[in-house]
Amino acid sequence: MARYQVIRQADSESVVLRRARLAVSFWDHFRGLMLAAPLSDDEGMLFVTRRDNRTETTIHMFFMRYDLGVVWVNDAGIVVDKQLAKRWRPYYAPAQPARYFIEANPSILERVTVGDHLVFADA
Repeated sequence: MARYQVIRQADSESVVLRRARLAVSFWDHFRGLMLAAPLSDDEGMLFVTRRDNRTETTIHMFFMRYDLGVVWVNDAGIVVDKQLAKRWRPYYAPAQPARYFIEANPSILERVTVGDHLVFADA
């Protein structure tokens, strides 16, 4: 996978995010978007874990300067949950196991619905 991914709706091919920075390593997951500048509407981070689960896809919002829209996606590419994550909150977990989660500007929540099928491609 390239360092950046384009995230699209599988059915309509409409773009959800034009530029999602890939986060695979422990360090990428640890650092995330803490203390980062606010995101534009078409950028975010795509976190990848080893398998569908709830534990590894749980996030915190400590040291965040802004709220995020978070979308959880399972291994089949299906959106299993989405939430508005408020800064400085200790805990957000998906309702169902997920392998991927996307952190982006809260506007992403308007472009994605639980049950949507998403695909990732090199940017």
